[in-house]
Amino acid sequence: MEGRRGHRASLKRFDNFFLRRIGVAMRSTARLLLLAFAALGALAAGGCGKGGAGPGGAGAQAASGERRFPLTGEVLSADAKRKVLVVRHNAVAGYMPAMTMEFAVAAGDAAAARPGERIRAELVAERGGSVRLEGIWPDDKVSLDTVDAGARMLRQDTLGKGGGAYREIGEKVPDFVLYDQNGGVVDSARFRGKQVMLNFIYSRCPVANMCPLSTSKMMATQKLARESGVSNIEFVSITLDPAHDTPGVLREYADDRRIDTGNFSFLTGPEGAIRDLLTQFGVIAQFRGDILDHTLATLLIDERGRVAWRADGSVWEPREFVERMHR
Repeated sequence: MEGRRGHRASLKRFDNFFLRRIGVAMRSTARLLLLAFAALGALAAGGCGKGGAGPGGAGAQAASGERRFPLTGEVLSADAKRKVLVVRHNAVAGYMPAMTMEFAVAAGDAAAARPGERIRAELVAERGGSVRLEGIWPDDKVSLDTVDAGARMLRQDTLGKGGGAYREIGEKVPDFVLYDQNGGVVDSARFRGKQVMLNFIYSRCPVANMCPLSTSKMMATQKLARESGVSNIEFVSITLDPAHDTPGVLREYADDRRIDTGNFSFLTGPEGAIRDLLTQFGVIAQFRGDILDHTLATLLIDERGRVAWRADGSVWEPREFVERMHR
Protein backbone atom coordinates (compact mmCIF):
# COMPACT_ATOMS: atom_id res chain seq x y z
CA MET A 1 0.00 0.00 0.00
CA GLU A 2 3.04 2.30 -0.08
CA GLY A 3 2.01 3.83 -3.40
CA ARG A 4 -1.40 5.00 -2.18
CA ARG A 5 0.01 6.56 0.98
CA GLY A 6 2.90 8.19 -0.86
CA HIS A 7 1.13 10.86 -2.89
CA ARG A 8 -1.47 11.93 -0.38
CA ALA A 9 -1.12 14.71 2.15
CA SER A 10 0.67 12.38 4.57
CA LEU A 11 3.78 12.24 2.38
CA LYS A 12 7.12 11.79 4.11
CA ARG A 13 10.47 12.96 2.79
CA PHE A 14 12.57 10.15 1.47
CA ASP A 15 15.82 9.68 3.34
CA ASN A 16 18.88 7.44 3.32
CA PHE A 17 19.95 8.54 -0.17
CA PHE A 18 23.65 8.34 -0.93
CA LEU A 19 25.18 11.60 -2.16
CA ARG A 20 27.62 10.75 -4.92
CA ARG A 21 28.26 12.27 -8.33
CA ILE A 22 27.58 9.78 -11.10
CA GLY A 23 29.72 10.21 -14.19
CA VAL A 24 30.31 8.16 -17.29
CA ALA A 25 33.65 7.00 -15.93
CA MET A 26 31.98 5.76 -12.73
CA ARG A 27 29.23 3.58 -14.19
CA SER A 28 30.28 0.32 -12.51
CA THR A 29 30.49 2.08 -9.14
CA ALA A 30 27.18 3.78 -9.85
CA ARG A 31 25.48 0.46 -10.43
CA LEU A 32 26.61 -0.81 -7.04
CA LEU A 33 25.44 2.37 -5.34
CA LEU A 34 22.12 2.28 -7.11
CA LEU A 35 21.58 -1.35 -6.15
CA ALA A 36 22.05 -0.37 -2.51
CA PHE A 37 19.86 2.66 -3.14
CA ALA A 38 17.04 0.45 -4.45
CA ALA A 39 17.33 -1.82 -1.41
CA LEU A 40 17.08 1.16 0.91
CA GLY A 41 14.00 2.22 -1.02
CA ALA A 42 12.35 -1.09 -0.16
CA LEU A 43 13.18 -0.56 3.52
CA ALA A 44 11.83 2.98 3.44
CA ALA A 45 8.56 1.64 2.05
CA GLY A 46 8.20 -0.26 5.32
CA GLY A 47 8.11 2.94 7.34
CA CYS A 48 11.71 4.17 7.69
CA GLY A 49 12.68 7.74 6.88
CA LYS A 50 12.28 11.28 8.13
CA GLY A 51 8.97 12.83 9.04
CA GLY A 52 7.77 15.05 6.24
CA ALA A 53 5.66 18.10 5.65
CA GLY A 54 2.38 16.20 5.72
CA PRO A 55 0.00 16.01 8.69
CA GLY A 56 0.47 13.76 11.66
CA GLY A 57 -2.56 12.69 13.68
CA ALA A 58 -5.65 14.85 13.97
CA GLY A 59 -4.88 18.07 15.77
CA ALA A 60 -1.08 17.88 15.38
CA GLN A 61 0.25 21.11 16.89
CA ALA A 62 3.24 23.09 15.67
CA ALA A 63 5.50 25.20 17.90
CA SER A 64 3.75 28.32 16.53
CA GLY A 65 0.47 27.21 18.06
CA GLU A 66 -1.03 26.18 14.73
CA ARG A 67 -3.06 23.00 14.68
CA ARG A 68 -3.13 20.74 11.65
CA PHE A 69 -5.83 18.31 10.57
CA PRO A 70 -6.27 16.03 7.54
CA LEU A 71 -9.19 17.14 5.35
CA THR A 72 -10.96 15.63 2.35
CA GLY A 73 -13.66 17.21 0.23
CA GLU A 74 -14.82 18.58 -3.10
CA VAL A 75 -13.82 21.91 -4.63
CA LEU A 76 -16.94 23.90 -5.47
CA SER A 77 -15.20 27.03 -6.76
CA ALA A 78 -11.77 28.65 -6.99
CA ASP A 79 -10.85 32.32 -6.98
CA ALA A 80 -7.29 32.68 -8.23
CA LYS A 81 -7.17 36.44 -7.63
CA ARG A 82 -8.24 36.17 -3.99
CA LYS A 83 -6.38 32.85 -3.55
CA VAL A 84 -9.33 31.05 -1.98
CA LEU A 85 -11.18 27.79 -2.55
CA VAL A 86 -14.74 27.00 -1.57
CA VAL A 87 -14.74 23.37 -0.43
CA ARG A 88 -17.55 21.06 0.63
CA HIS A 89 -15.57 18.98 3.09
CA ASN A 90 -16.12 15.93 5.23
CA ALA A 91 -16.07 16.12 9.01
CA VAL A 92 -12.66 17.09 10.35
CA ALA A 93 -12.05 14.85 13.35
CA GLY A 94 -11.45 16.85 16.50
CA TYR A 95 -12.15 20.21 14.88
CA MET A 96 -15.38 20.72 12.91
CA PRO A 97 -18.33 18.87 11.35
CA ALA A 98 -18.85 18.46 7.63
CA MET A 99 -19.76 21.75 5.95
CA THR A 100 -19.06 24.05 3.02
CA MET A 101 -16.65 26.89 3.66
CA GLU A 102 -14.02 29.13 2.12
CA PHE A 103 -10.32 28.46 2.67
CA ALA A 104 -7.25 30.54 1.96
CA VAL A 105 -4.74 28.68 -0.21
CA ALA A 106 -1.45 29.36 -1.97
CA ALA A 107 -1.51 30.99 -5.40
CA GLY A 108 -0.56 27.77 -7.19
CA ASP A 109 -3.31 25.78 -5.48
CA ALA A 110 -5.90 28.39 -6.41
CA ALA A 111 -4.70 28.45 -10.02
CA ALA A 112 -4.64 24.67 -10.39
CA ALA A 113 -7.96 23.88 -8.67
CA ARG A 114 -10.96 22.78 -10.73
CA PRO A 115 -14.60 22.85 -9.59
CA GLY A 116 -15.82 19.32 -8.96
CA GLU A 117 -12.33 18.05 -8.12
CA ARG A 118 -11.97 15.89 -5.03
CA ILE A 119 -8.98 16.81 -2.89
CA ARG A 120 -7.04 15.71 0.17
CA ALA A 121 -5.26 18.44 2.09
CA GLU A 122 -4.01 19.64 5.43
CA LEU A 123 -6.23 22.12 7.27
CA VAL A 124 -4.09 24.58 9.23
CA ALA A 125 -5.92 26.32 12.09
CA GLU A 126 -4.05 29.36 13.33
CA ARG A 127 -4.12 30.56 16.91
CA GLY A 128 -6.18 33.62 15.94
CA GLY A 129 -8.93 31.49 14.40
CA SER A 130 -8.15 31.80 10.68
CA VAL A 131 -7.77 28.63 8.62
CA ARG A 132 -6.03 27.70 5.40
CA LEU A 133 -5.31 24.61 3.32
CA GLU A 134 -1.84 23.31 2.51
CA GLY A 135 -0.49 20.15 0.90
CA ILE A 136 -3.37 19.78 -1.55
CA TRP A 137 -3.45 16.57 -3.63
CA PRO A 138 -6.02 15.06 -6.03
CA ASP A 139 -8.17 12.51 -4.22
CA ASP A 140 -10.50 11.03 -6.83
CA LYS A 141 -10.49 7.25 -7.08
CA VAL A 142 -9.63 7.04 -10.77
CA SER A 143 -6.54 9.24 -10.42
CA LEU A 144 -5.42 7.48 -7.26
CA ASP A 145 -5.80 4.03 -8.76
CA THR A 146 -4.03 5.03 -11.98
CA VAL A 147 -1.05 6.62 -10.22
CA ASP A 148 -0.83 3.78 -7.70
CA ALA A 149 -0.81 1.16 -10.46
CA GLY A 150 1.96 3.05 -12.24
CA ALA A 151 4.01 3.22 -9.05
CA ARG A 152 3.65 -0.53 -8.48
CA MET A 153 4.74 -1.37 -12.02
CA LEU A 154 7.72 0.98 -11.76
CA ARG A 155 8.73 -0.61 -8.44
CA GLN A 156 8.62 -4.09 -9.99
CA ASP A 157 10.63 -2.89 -12.98
CA THR A 158 13.29 -1.30 -10.76
CA LEU A 159 13.63 -4.34 -8.50
CA GLY A 160 13.62 -6.70 -11.46
CA LYS A 161 16.58 -4.91 -13.04
CA GLY A 162 18.59 -5.00 -9.81
CA GLY A 163 22.07 -3.58 -10.37
CA GLY A 164 21.22 -2.93 -14.01
CA ALA A 165 18.48 -0.44 -13.23
CA TYR A 166 20.60 2.54 -14.31
CA ARG A 167 19.64 3.45 -17.88
CA GLU A 168 22.58 3.82 -20.23
CA ILE A 169 22.55 5.87 -23.42
CA GLY A 170 20.64 3.85 -26.00
CA GLU A 171 18.47 2.07 -23.44
CA LYS A 172 14.72 2.50 -23.08
CA VAL A 173 13.54 4.70 -20.22
CA PRO A 174 11.06 3.37 -17.65
CA ASP A 175 7.32 3.84 -17.85
CA PHE A 176 5.80 6.01 -15.13
CA VAL A 177 2.57 7.71 -14.06
CA LEU A 178 2.68 10.98 -12.08
CA TYR A 179 0.73 14.20 -11.52
CA ASP A 180 1.49 17.43 -13.38
CA GLN A 181 1.42 21.00 -12.06
CA ASN A 182 -2.34 21.16 -12.61
CA GLY A 183 -3.10 17.95 -10.74
CA GLY A 184 -3.70 16.02 -13.95
CA VAL A 185 -2.49 12.43 -14.33
CA VAL A 186 0.42 12.10 -16.76
CA ASP A 187 1.23 8.67 -18.16
CA SER A 188 4.64 8.52 -19.83
CA ALA A 189 2.90 6.83 -22.77
CA ARG A 190 1.68 10.30 -23.70
CA PHE A 191 5.25 11.14 -24.79
CA ARG A 192 5.58 8.24 -27.22
CA GLY A 193 6.59 9.46 -30.64
CA LYS A 194 8.00 12.68 -29.17
CA GLN A 195 11.42 13.76 -28.03
CA VAL A 196 11.65 14.54 -24.32
CA MET A 197 14.18 16.65 -22.44
CA LEU A 198 14.01 15.61 -18.79
CA ASN A 199 15.61 16.67 -15.52
CA PHE A 200 15.04 16.59 -11.75
CA ILE A 201 14.66 19.68 -9.55
CA TYR A 202 12.92 20.75 -6.37
CA SER A 203 11.11 24.02 -5.79
CA ARG A 204 12.90 25.09 -2.59
CA CYS A 205 16.44 24.55 -3.89
CA PRO A 206 18.46 27.53 -2.62
CA VAL A 207 21.70 26.91 -4.54
CA ALA A 208 21.82 29.19 -7.58
CA ASN A 209 23.96 26.90 -9.74
CA MET A 210 21.82 23.82 -9.07
CA CYS A 211 18.03 23.66 -9.62
CA PRO A 212 17.55 27.38 -10.41
CA LEU A 213 20.25 27.25 -13.08
CA SER A 214 18.95 23.94 -14.42
CA THR A 215 15.45 25.38 -14.77
CA SER A 216 16.78 28.52 -16.47
CA LYS A 217 18.71 26.39 -18.96
CA MET A 218 15.65 24.24 -19.65
CA MET A 219 13.67 27.43 -20.38
CA ALA A 220 16.44 28.70 -22.66
CA THR A 221 16.52 25.34 -24.46
CA GLN A 222 12.74 25.46 -24.92
CA LYS A 223 13.06 28.90 -26.51
CA LEU A 224 16.02 27.94 -28.71
CA ALA A 225 14.31 24.72 -29.84
CA ARG A 226 11.25 26.70 -30.92
CA GLU A 227 13.41 29.23 -32.80
CA SER A 228 15.31 26.36 -34.46
CA GLY A 229 12.15 24.73 -35.76
CA VAL A 230 12.08 21.79 -33.35
CA SER A 231 8.40 21.12 -32.85
CA ASN A 232 8.29 17.50 -31.71
CA ILE A 233 9.73 18.10 -28.23
CA GLU A 234 8.43 18.00 -24.65
CA PHE A 235 10.21 19.32 -21.56
CA VAL A 236 9.75 17.53 -18.23
CA SER A 237 11.02 18.41 -14.74
CA ILE A 238 10.35 15.83 -12.02
CA THR A 239 10.55 16.90 -8.39
CA LEU A 240 13.16 15.49 -6.03
CA ASP A 241 10.96 16.46 -3.07
CA PRO A 242 7.42 15.09 -3.45
CA ALA A 243 6.70 15.63 0.26
CA HIS A 244 6.66 19.38 -0.34
CA ASP A 245 6.21 19.75 -4.09
CA THR A 246 2.49 19.17 -4.56
CA PRO A 247 0.88 19.98 -7.92
CA GLY A 248 -0.02 23.46 -6.62
CA VAL A 249 3.53 24.16 -5.46
CA LEU A 250 4.86 23.20 -8.89
CA ARG A 251 2.18 25.31 -10.59
CA GLU A 252 3.32 28.33 -8.58
CA TYR A 253 6.96 27.50 -9.37
CA ALA A 254 6.17 27.58 -13.10
CA ASP A 255 3.92 30.63 -12.92
CA ASP A 256 6.44 32.67 -10.93
CA ARG A 257 9.01 32.08 -13.67
CA ARG A 258 6.51 32.66 -16.48
CA ILE A 259 7.34 29.28 -17.97
CA ASP A 260 5.45 28.29 -21.09
CA THR A 261 3.79 25.05 -19.96
CA GLY A 262 2.38 24.32 -23.40
CA ASN A 263 5.12 21.70 -23.78
CA PHE A 264 6.79 21.92 -20.36
CA SER A 265 5.45 19.74 -17.53
CA PHE A 266 6.41 19.70 -13.85
CA LEU A 267 5.70 16.31 -12.30
CA THR A 268 5.27 14.95 -8.79
CA GLY A 269 3.72 11.90 -7.17
CA PRO A 270 4.29 8.94 -4.85
CA GLU A 271 7.57 8.98 -2.98
CA GLY A 272 8.32 5.42 -4.06
CA ALA A 273 7.84 6.23 -7.74
CA ILE A 274 10.15 9.25 -7.51
CA ARG A 275 12.76 7.13 -5.74
CA ASP A 276 12.61 4.47 -8.45
CA LEU A 277 12.95 7.07 -11.19
CA LEU A 278 16.00 8.53 -9.46
CA THR A 279 17.49 5.04 -9.31
CA GLN A 280 16.89 4.36 -12.98
CA PHE A 281 18.06 7.80 -14.15
CA GLY A 282 21.14 7.80 -11.92
CA VAL A 283 20.34 10.78 -9.69
CA ILE A 284 21.27 10.53 -6.02
CA ALA A 285 20.14 12.82 -3.20
CA GLN A 286 20.27 13.22 0.57
CA PHE A 287 18.37 15.47 2.95
CA ARG A 288 20.46 17.45 5.42
CA GLY A 289 17.90 19.13 7.63
CA ASP A 290 15.58 20.95 5.24
CA ILE A 291 18.20 21.14 2.48
CA LEU A 292 18.32 18.45 -0.17
CA ASP A 293 21.84 17.80 -1.44
CA HIS A 294 21.63 16.13 -4.82
CA THR A 295 23.29 15.44 -8.13
CA LEU A 296 21.99 16.86 -11.40
CA ALA A 297 21.26 15.05 -14.64
CA THR A 298 19.57 16.29 -17.79
CA LEU A 299 18.57 13.77 -20.46
CA LEU A 300 17.37 13.83 -24.03
CA ILE A 301 15.03 10.94 -24.81
CA ASP A 302 14.29 10.10 -28.43
CA GLU A 303 10.96 9.32 -30.09
CA ARG A 304 11.40 5.61 -29.36
CA GLY A 305 11.74 6.27 -25.65
CA ARG A 306 15.49 5.67 -25.51
CA VAL A 307 18.16 7.80 -23.84
CA ALA A 308 19.80 9.74 -26.66
CA TRP A 309 22.11 11.96 -24.63
CA ARG A 310 22.87 12.85 -21.05
CA ALA A 311 24.58 15.78 -19.32
CA ASP A 312 25.53 15.42 -15.65
CA GLY A 313 25.81 18.55 -13.53
CA SER A 314 24.83 22.01 -14.72
CA VAL A 315 27.78 22.72 -17.02
CA TRP A 316 25.98 22.30 -20.32
CA GLU A 317 24.58 24.70 -22.88
CA PRO A 318 21.10 24.74 -24.46
CA ARG A 319 22.57 24.56 -27.96
CA GLU A 320 24.20 21.21 -27.10
CA PHE A 321 20.78 19.69 -26.60
CA VAL A 322 19.08 21.47 -29.49
CA GLU A 323 21.80 20.28 -31.88
CA ARG A 324 20.90 16.71 -30.95
CA MET A 325 17.14 17.16 -31.37
CA HIS A 326 15.41 15.91 -34.51
CA ARG A 327 13.65 18.64 -36.44
